[in-house]
Amino acid sequence: MEVEIVASLTGLAGLAIGLATGLAVRVSERAQRAVPPAAPVGALPPGVASVLSVLRSSAVVVDGEDRVLRASSAARAFGMVSGDRLVLDELLAMARLVRRDGEIRETEIQVGPGRGRGRADGRWFAVRVAPLGSHGLVLVLAEDLTELRRTEAIRRDFVANVSHELKTPVGALSLLAETVEGAADDPEAVRRFAGRMQHESVRLTNLVQDLMTLSRIQGDEPLPELHPVGLDEITVEAIDRCQIKAAAKDIELATGGQDGLKVRGDEELLITALRNLIDNAVAYSPEHTRVVVSTRRCDDRHVEINVTDQGIGIPGGEVERIFERFYRVDPARSRQTGGTGLGLAIVKHVTTKHGGEVTVWSKEGSGSTFTIRLPLLHSSAPGLASAADIADIAGTSEPAPRIRPEGGASIARPAPHNP
Repeated sequence: MEVEIVASLTGLAGLAIGLATGLAVRVSERAQRAVPPAAPVGALPPGVASVLSVLRSSAVVVDGEDRVLRASSAARAFGMVSGDRLVLDELLAMARLVRRDGEIRETEIQVGPGRGRGRADGRWFAVRVAPLGSHGLVLVLAEDLTELRRTEAIRRDFVANVSHELKTPVGALSLLAETVEGAADDPEAVRRFAGRMQHESVRLTNLVQDLMTLSRIQGDEPLPELHPVGLDEITVEAIDRCQIKAAAKDIELATGGQDGLKVRGDEELLITALRNLIDNAVAYSPEHTRVVVSTRRCDDRHVEINVTDQGIGIPGGEVERIFERFYRVDPARSRQTGGTGLGLAIVKHVTTKHGGEVTVWSKEGSGSTFTIRLPLLHSSAPGLASAADIADIAGTSEPAPRIRPEGGASIARPAPHNP
């Protein structure tokens, strides 16, 4: 009897121990499932790599020993990272400070060839450095500010230049008006100063008109309406508008090349661009010379308008800048001719808006040739452009290789033509 009681108690004890063991195992498994495993030291926390891959900013993750665990392609392309190290001392110092005190820091840095050579060179970035997790990881985010800074600089320069250019004729008109008032008893002086006032008034009108034209075409918006335009017609009209200036210097305006070529575009803008080139050729040519305007079909998809003069030419070091707004090779001569400094900038923007490019060849003492290259409008259907024409105008086809200075215009010797 006693043996049976002892056996029963032993069985109950074993059952209790088994139940307790099973319960402990289940509790342990649930605990393991509820708490995720800690990330190993020196590795990215789960999900961080996926987040970094969709960020627009250049991103770099640095571990506790200043090694780069992950860097975006942009960060490497901009020269922030080389191998597994941050190569910029500013970023490395900020990462160490953030790791030490856990505070987020922000600054702006310059990267590239401009370091130490001036604030206008290189690329600028807005940098934000923050701790990442609890294992000494640091996240560096860099937003490219280069284009924003360039746009702001252009805007400041443009406003300053416009203010300066407007101040000159306005001040001259005010001074001449006072002079005329003081010389009211001298009819000859009044006539002379009135003529000067008229000259400054025309200069002011031209400047305002050029500013309006430039503001219309320099944006990214496409031209509202494009129509078939004959190069013969715009050549005749542009030359007609320049005849008076040319006649005053006994400069012959001649035409040549192929007839009947057409493009798709804005007729008035194309006339304005060509007139600006002819005006420049006349202004910078000596008396009793000739300016030739010629057109030709240079390949199956493009036409060219060439304006060739026998003028003073352009110094080699100035060629890359002549398409900048308000830039003048010879400021004194520009004041004499009444130029606004916007003519070639308008030519560049008009040509770009039409899917083309403007090129220039020049040699001091031998004259210059400016070439406007535009997509050809084929005559496969009256008044309609082919698919290739539309692609060219839209800018979707690849242009021929050219050497391009800053500002978009390219420099090249034009193909031979017969003036």
